[in-house]
Amino acid sequence: MDFNFMGILIGVSTFLIIGLFHPLVIKAEYYIGVKSWWLFLLLGVISALLSLFISNLFLSILFGVVAFSSFWSIGEVFEQRKRVQKGWFPKNPNRK
Repeated sequence: MDFNFMGILIGVSTFLIIGLFHPLVIKAEYYIGVKSWWLFLLLGVISALLSLFISNLFLSILFGVVAFSSFWSIGEVFEQRKRVQKGWFPKNPNRK
């Protein structure tokens, strides 16, 4: 019996990529503020383009996941600012 591990690998990779973006959003808002949204946009566009032009299916899918995780993070940066204002996360004292 042959097993196809592609689905499991994509699932685990997607889980790890999404998990990576949570602290990235927190750190980006802490150090840069909501102005960091354009970095996520840039990363998303670059990743989406790479996804279109990479012939390896596995890597193409992973770049697509990175792209849309980046696009989702744009909204999360603004939500993170609200969470900081509520006191749920620390505010960077060195930023105005």
